[in-house]
Order: sequence, then C-alpha cells, then structure tokens
Amino acid sequence: MAFGTNKYSHSLRASVLRCVPMMRIPIVFGVLSLSMAFAVACGDDSATTAGQQASLGCVDGSLDPSVNHVDFSHDVDERSYELHIPPAYDGQTPLPLVLSFLGFTSSGLGQQVSTQMDALADREGFIFAYPNGIANSWNGGACCGRAADEGIDDVGFARALIVDLGERGCIDERRIYATGMSNGGFLSHRLACEAADVIAAVAPVASVLGIPSADCEPSRPVPLVHFHGTGDLLVPVEGSDTATSVADSTQGWIDRNGCGAEARRTYEEGLATCETVDDCDGDASVSLCIIEGAGHCWPGQPCRLDGLGEATTDIDANEVMWELFRSVSLP
Repeated sequence: MAFGTNKYSHSLRASVLRCVPMMRIPIVFGVLSLSMAFAVACGDDSATTAGQQASLGCVDGSLDPSVNHVDFSHDVDERSYELHIPPAYDGQTPLPLVLSFLGFTSSGLGQQVSTQMDALADREGFIFAYPNGIANSWNGGACCGRAADEGIDDVGFARALIVDLGERGCIDERRIYATGMSNGGFLSHRLACEAADVIAAVAPVASVLGIPSADCEPSRPVPLVHFHGTGDLLVPVEGSDTATSVADSTQGWIDRNGCGAEARRTYEEGLATCETVDDCDGDASVSLCIIEGAGHCWPGQPCRLDGLGEATTDIDANEVMWELFRSVSLP
C-alpha cells in the first residue's frame, strides 16, 4: 500500500500511516541486506495530551514571539541559535520543541531554509530551534570539522540551549526532539546516546552513529526514525573508513531498544520505503526510511548544494518524522 503525499490529506494520511496493519517482509534495501526491518510505527496520540512538564519560562519567561535569533554563553564560547515560534504560542501553554542541527559547513539559518520545516511548525504548533555550530560543524563523533577535531562538547551545548530556551519561553520539557542533516544527524544520534533524559526521540537524516557503539549507553530506550538515500556518496549506506554502515547503525538501536517484533512496512511511494521494528522496550520503535538512488539531501526538499546527488519528492521527511514526534514523550 502506498501513501503518496499527493493522494491523501494530511489527516487521512496520518491516520493511515499510524493505524493500517502492514505486511511483514524481510529487509532488503538495495545494497542493504539486514536481518530486521523498520518504519514509522503506529503512534499513540495520547502523548499529545498526556501530562506536560512546563518549563520555567511558562511562569516568568520574556520570550518575544517575533524573536528569530538568540545569543547566549556556554562554557567559554558565545553560542547562538535561530528560532521559529508558531502563531499558537501564547507564552503560557507549553509547546513541543524540535532541535534541528545543520550539516557541515551550513548554518542554523541554512538548515532552516533548506528543510522548510517552519510551515509544519506553524500548522502543528511546535517551536523550532536551529542551533549554530562552532565553525559550522558539530562534534558528532566521527564527523566533522573543528568541532570534532577540538572535542567541542556539543551535547553539553544542546543541553544548555534547552535550559536557555526553557527559561526564556514556554516549552514542554517532556516533548523535546532532535533531528539533523549529515553532521547534524551524527549529533542527533549522539544526543540519543548521551542525552536521553531530555530528548524524547530523534530523526537523523543522511548520517549514522558516529561514536563507538559500545560507548552509546542511553539512559532509556529512544524512539528513532532514520532517513537515507542509497545514492549518498558522502555518507554511504554501506559505510566507509570513517563511518559505520546504515545497517549496523540501525541494528545497534534495535538492540539497545530491546525490539522483538518482525518488520512492518508503513510507507511505500515511488522509490521511497519506510519500515519499522517495534515491540520495543518503552515503546521505543526503530524506523528506517530508504530512498533508492537519492543523494545527500533532505527528503522532500531540493538538495542544498550542487553535487550532492539526486533529490526526492517521494517522501517528505518533515511529515514522517513529525508523525513519530507527535506520538511520543519522555516518561
């Protein structure tokens, strides 16, 4: 069964994506041949109305909804993030927060423009923060640039950003999520390993776990949906000298989350498929969306730069990851 974005309204497609029973299949994704499978699991909307945990800013915050850039100090550095506040923000009702981390050499503003997630935030009523990295890079482990070379504590930075924004504005501390492109996706994986007490779920794009698997010991099972193109030459699905394969990276999350079910396919449109392994500890499903032939690009949007390979419109990463985020919160 296919779920094309041009064939269903958002509400109907979301319902289908969450609730239609799917066939069980073995995992074979082009060059990938795995012993498990993935997808966006059927979500439980109860998390969207479950008990919220209001940040300090819900009481005495001073965040102006028109603010789109914030500077603050972390360690010895002056750090910053771009910000998008939806029209639903009233300063008193806690809203979910999504951190979206840039790819190497990009910026928070570049990530904001290239992913086009602000419209989704406005429609669904959540806050988006686009952090800026040291020298446009993140310490995701295996990747990249000055941040990795100098061992910058970007997990600590992400934690500090959450505290800073939670004091300025009104966020739901049980519903904070992370996504990122490439280098930013590496950091998203790392946050799932090292900040599972504050990050409810992650959605990396064009990346893998960049720290040794044995060093990834999250404090709780972390729901995850991963997007990857088989034509990605920068972070190849089969792995490289500096990065593990998508198969091994995803298997690691299946093992950490204690998943026991067989795979269910939940999305199939054109060259894009998503599959899931669920029946996991803490309902922390592990999902993988593979796009045959797609390059090092954000699914559903044009490639940020020339030479990164083919873009795809067969799947919209924004919509798919939000279906996961909207269904989970911290215990």
